[in-house]
Amino acid sequence: MRRAPVAPRAAARAAARARAAAGRAVAQVSGRALGPYQSAVVRIGFSATWLFFLLREFPNRGELYGPDGPWSFGLAERLIASNHAFSVLMWSDSGLWFQTVYAVSVLSSLLLMLGWRTRATSVVFMVGVLSLQNRSVFMGDGGDNVIHLMAIYLVLTRCAQVWSLDARRARLRGSASAGAAGPVLWGVLGVLFAYGAVTERFSYGWLAAFAALWVVCALWWMVDRYEPEGEGRAVLDVLANLVHNAGLLVIMAEVCLIYATAGWYKIQGSRWQDGTALYYPLGLDYFMPWPGLSGVLAGSGTLVMLLSYGTVAVQVAFPFTVFNRRIKNVLLALMMLEHAGIAVLLGLPFFSLAMIAADAVFLPTAFLVWLGARASGVAGRRWAAAAGGGGSQRALTG
Repeated sequence: MRRAPVAPRAAARAAARARAAAGRAVAQVSGRALGPYQSAVVRIGFSATWLFFLLREFPNRGELYGPDGPWSFGLAERLIASNHAFSVLMWSDSGLWFQTVYAVSVLSSLLLMLGWRTRATSVVFMVGVLSLQNRSVFMGDGGDNVIHLMAIYLVLTRCAQVWSLDARRARLRGSASAGAAGPVLWGVLGVLFAYGAVTERFSYGWLAAFAALWVVCALWWMVDRYEPEGEGRAVLDVLANLVHNAGLLVIMAEVCLIYATAGWYKIQGSRWQDGTALYYPLGLDYFMPWPGLSGVLAGSGTLVMLLSYGTVAVQVAFPFTVFNRRIKNVLLALMMLEHAGIAVLLGLPFFSLAMIAADAVFLPTAFLVWLGARASGVAGRRWAAAAGGGGSQRALTG
């Protein structure tokens, strides 16, 4: 009896293993939303950064994005007509309309940070970010560009699975969409989308995106309410997981692209090549919130050289280390420290917060779980102490 050749059998086993690995990968990607803690940190980080920026610039809002600024409504209208950017502030040059959009942007940032009705508030957050930034394109910096992109990506993610009011509602009431607030909010958004469509305020691309999003969310609410255990809900879960995982992958790729381009462009600069690049911004009044500290740092040529070369090395190396957990975590910590230093030394806190929030997508899950447990433990102890103190006070004065 003849035996089968060894090579074909080995090839068949290899093909079977490859099919099994591919099946496991598909099941992993479609079966659950990956990175729940990372996406929650990104949500909290970017919404908090934009919220703090809007609150800090509240007295100057008219000069930055409104009718009192040097970039007039007419100039903005001409620019947007040429680049087809999205901004609901172009619907009217009324001061009341501007104040309304600004106030809604502040509120949506707060609600997104808390994770309340996250899918709807993420859409409002995106509209607010794009509307304000596209209204005055010369007001932003690199951090604003990152917020601009991440506001779009967050709409695609399931970023409220943990550390959110939606997650708390799901635990207490069995579903994150329970209650009447969600349908009311989406009803208001539907009216606004319909108004934009009828008055031709939206381009065809944005109109299609908003219509698809509204229809899918309405379908999700109906299935979640009337058939929570049926096949329709399972299909929608798979689709939502695929979109979430794709969005998370895009965020990671975006962060790697930012550091790769920044690092390789620095390599081409003569000041970065000779290690003196950091010295020059430390001598500018605009970037000296702490003149004494800047002077001490600029006075050390060795330290300036090490920081300049270290910045380039970390930025260039990071995209190549994302698959090596230990090296990636070390470089991630160094980059976060670098941005913290930029916030303190150069007076760019919102740029630094935006970059740290973007970096957080690569934080290890174990660290985030530990951090969340510590934060909840501290909050629980403080609440218990406050409740106990209040009870004791009531007992003494009752």
